[in-house]
Amino acid sequence: MPQHIRQISVASLFIATGINGFVVPAHLINGGIWGISLLVNYLWGFNLAIVFICLNLPIYFFAIKYDLAYFYKGLIGTFISAIFIKLLLPLTNFFHFPLLPGVIFGGLLIGIGVGLMLRVHASPGGVDLLALLLSKKTSINPGFLLLGIDAAIILFGVVALRDGRLLYSLLIISIVGITVAFLTGIKSIKIC
Repeated sequence: MPQHIRQISVASLFIATGINGFVVPAHLINGGIWGISLLVNYLWGFNLAIVFICLNLPIYFFAIKYDLAYFYKGLIGTFISAIFIKLLLPLTNFFHFPLLPGVIFGGLLIGIGVGLMLRVHASPGGVDLLALLLSKKTSINPGFLLLGIDAAIILFGVVALRDGRLLYSLLIISIVGITVAFLTGIKSIKIC
């Protein structure tokens, strides 16, 4: 198995554990396409992994125009992440943390996964891929770009679901953004 596939798989494991083990049980959302997919799941009950893949397709058509390598690695990251989300669905009933520690652990796990994936110039999909492409063009750290986009998605979720508890999701994306900024800012780190 190629090195980048192993790294993407490890990163996807972190992301799926964070989402299924901590975000979904608390009925919160993450940012990005995962956040939008979770909103669609909560509102209409559609399959999370399938919605995630479908929402990513237009973004990948955009990405193929700008960077073919990011397109392929991002596509791999999206499908591997979706597979892990589906496989680790039983984790939604496994962990039983109070809300705040769950938010912290979930944010850290997702942030580690996204950060590790971005380090190999891959993406778990959607907004992460856009942030990676934008950071390449603007030299702004992708973690900070993600933070702004994700905050807008969560605020929309608060309005759509009329659930103030979703504001805890802002803490999730803050932890994810800071973790991603830290991991993408370190010059030498190897996983797998």
